[in-house]
Amino acid sequence: MLPLDPQADIGRRAWVACPRCADSRGCASCEERRSCSVHWRYLLSSTGSLLHLQCPSCTHVWAHETGFGATRSLWSRVKGPRPGR
Repeated sequence: MLPLDPQADIGRRAWVACPRCADSRGCASCEERRSCSVHWRYLLSSTGSLLHLQCPSCTHVWAHETGFGATRSLWSRVKGPRPGR
Protein backbone atom coordinates (compact mmCIF):
# COMPACT_ATOMS: atom_id res chain seq x y z
CA MET A 1 0.00 0.00 0.00
CA LEU A 2 1.37 3.40 -1.01
CA PRO A 3 1.58 6.27 1.48
CA LEU A 4 -0.41 9.40 0.76
CA ASP A 5 1.21 11.60 -1.84
CA PRO A 6 2.84 14.76 -0.43
CA GLN A 7 0.56 16.77 -2.74
CA ALA A 8 -2.57 15.24 -1.18
CA ASP A 9 -4.64 18.07 0.29
CA ILE A 10 -8.17 17.65 1.66
CA GLY A 11 -8.96 21.06 0.17
CA ARG A 12 -8.43 19.68 -3.37
CA ARG A 13 -10.92 16.88 -3.90
CA ALA A 14 -12.72 15.12 -6.72
CA TRP A 15 -15.64 12.73 -6.79
CA VAL A 16 -14.61 9.87 -9.10
CA ALA A 17 -15.02 6.15 -8.38
CA CYS A 18 -11.77 4.43 -7.39
CA PRO A 19 -10.94 1.71 -9.95
CA ARG A 20 -9.19 -0.42 -7.32
CA CYS A 21 -11.33 -0.56 -4.17
CA ALA A 22 -14.76 0.62 -5.45
CA ASP A 23 -15.55 1.79 -1.92
CA SER A 24 -18.38 4.01 -3.19
CA ARG A 25 -20.38 1.04 -4.46
CA GLY A 26 -23.74 0.93 -2.68
CA CYS A 27 -23.62 4.59 -1.58
CA ALA A 28 -26.88 6.33 -2.51
CA SER A 29 -25.23 9.74 -3.03
CA CYS A 30 -22.47 8.33 -5.24
CA GLU A 31 -24.88 6.23 -7.30
CA GLU A 32 -26.92 9.39 -7.98
CA ARG A 33 -23.64 11.13 -9.00
CA ARG A 34 -23.89 13.65 -6.16
CA SER A 35 -20.98 14.84 -4.02
CA CYS A 36 -20.56 12.55 -1.03
CA SER A 37 -18.88 13.53 2.23
CA VAL A 38 -17.29 10.06 2.51
CA HIS A 39 -16.25 8.86 -0.97
CA TRP A 40 -14.07 11.65 -2.37
CA ARG A 41 -10.55 11.41 -3.85
CA TYR A 42 -7.50 13.62 -3.45
CA LEU A 43 -7.00 15.73 -6.57
CA LEU A 44 -3.21 15.68 -6.86
CA SER A 45 -2.99 17.64 -10.11
CA SER A 46 -4.76 18.27 -13.39
CA THR A 47 -3.73 19.00 -16.95
CA GLY A 48 -6.66 20.12 -19.05
CA SER A 49 -9.23 17.36 -18.71
CA LEU A 50 -6.79 14.81 -17.23
CA LEU A 51 -7.00 14.42 -13.43
CA HIS A 52 -4.36 12.73 -11.28
CA LEU A 53 -6.10 11.26 -8.25
CA GLN A 54 -5.41 9.30 -5.08
CA CYS A 55 -7.95 7.32 -3.10
CA PRO A 56 -7.77 8.01 0.66
CA SER A 57 -9.19 4.53 1.39
CA CYS A 58 -6.70 2.31 -0.47
CA THR A 59 -4.09 5.00 -1.49
CA HIS A 60 -4.30 3.90 -5.16
CA VAL A 61 -3.01 6.59 -7.58
CA TRP A 62 -4.41 6.86 -11.10
CA ALA A 63 -5.18 9.24 -13.96
CA HIS A 64 -8.77 9.91 -15.01
CA GLU A 65 -9.70 11.51 -18.35
CA THR A 66 -12.88 13.51 -17.80
CA GLY A 67 -13.45 14.35 -21.45
CA PHE A 68 -14.72 17.73 -20.27
CA GLY A 69 -13.35 21.08 -21.40
CA ALA A 70 -9.83 21.25 -22.84
CA THR A 71 -9.35 17.61 -23.75
CA ARG A 72 -6.03 16.36 -25.02
CA SER A 73 -5.73 14.65 -28.38
CA LEU A 74 -5.93 10.86 -28.56
CA TRP A 75 -2.29 10.72 -29.66
CA SER A 76 -1.03 12.60 -26.57
CA ARG A 77 -3.10 10.31 -24.35
CA VAL A 78 -1.67 7.17 -25.99
CA LYS A 79 2.00 8.19 -26.15
CA GLY A 80 2.16 9.93 -22.76
CA PRO A 81 3.52 8.29 -19.60
CA ARG A 82 1.12 6.40 -17.40
CA PRO A 83 1.01 8.02 -13.93
CA GLY A 84 1.25 5.67 -10.99
CA ARG A 85 3.35 3.11 -12.82
